[in-house]
Amino acid sequence: MQASISKGPVVPADWHGHQHGDATHSHHLHAETQSLHRMVWALILTATFALAELFGGVLSGSLALLSDAGHMTTDVAALGLAVCAQWWARRPANQDWSFGLARAEVLAAFLNSLAMLVLIAWISYEAIQRLRTPEPVAAEWVMGIAILGLLCNLLVYRLLHAGHRHDDVANSLNRRAALVHVVGDLLGSLAALIAGAVIYLTGWTLIDPLLSFVICLLLLRSTWRVLRESVEILLEAVPKQISYVEVARTLEALPGVAGIHDLHIWLMAANQPALIAHLQLHTPEDWYEVLSQARQALQGQFGISHVTLQPEWSPLSAHSAEERLT
Repeated sequence: MQASISKGPVVPADWHGHQHGDATHSHHLHAETQSLHRMVWALILTATFALAELFGGVLSGSLALLSDAGHMTTDVAALGLAVCAQWWARRPANQDWSFGLARAEVLAAFLNSLAMLVLIAWISYEAIQRLRTPEPVAAEWVMGIAILGLLCNLLVYRLLHAGHRHDDVANSLNRRAALVHVVGDLLGSLAALIAGAVIYLTGWTLIDPLLSFVICLLLLRSTWRVLRESVEILLEAVPKQISYVEVARTLEALPGVAGIHDLHIWLMAANQPALIAHLQLHTPEDWYEVLSQARQALQGQFGISHVTLQPEWSPLSAHSAEERLT
């Protein structure tokens, strides 16, 4: 026999254990607004300098500069996608989207990671071509534009990274994916500056494609990590920081619990774990105490606040309870 949560007054309205205080909600909205504003400014700065760097790369003939300009162009699309996703994620749940749109940020991170992999492949291909047939590079142009790009990217990085220790929004997967693009820009500008200096002092043009390879290797690791985590969330894998077995053992060890089944743990969005499970009870009278203890244990030990638990008990126990009530 299964207990119904939609009939009668016996089950409290907040039985699923999902709670947010008004102060916490207000702080979260404020952090979201600040984060969105920082992303918009980062988008404007990146788009402006991408055009300047593309122009400089064509005039100088530098692959490092052209690859960084191409990278910044993809960053414009990446940051634009991140801004749209974060704006969509702020919309509340409704009858069509009962979980809300928090996963829009995860989807944006996934798409941005795929775009970065394509860019890495393109830069690697161009670097191979330059190694086979070196081309002249205007070192003075490269160094000048690279210095401006480095300053611009440092400012964008600071905008996106500001406050990351103080709010969950800054640590979202969406922002991390955007930061991977920005870090790639920083490395690209630094590589272009080094390449320009080496070519100016020695005339060794092979430094240009070689440094492009180094950038690709550094970016590949970060990109793969974000891609893997976004896929895990989209496919509703158990969060790595939560042990499925330990959660099951904790619930089974609660007084009054005879067993547990249909246990599912996943991330609704980055840093938002959720859980559903069926708990088998010895008697219906144990439910209120079991629910309270389960909520405290899941929140305190595993950081799971969005909890949905369904009580069940044997027909014999239910029949005995009904007899005592009549």
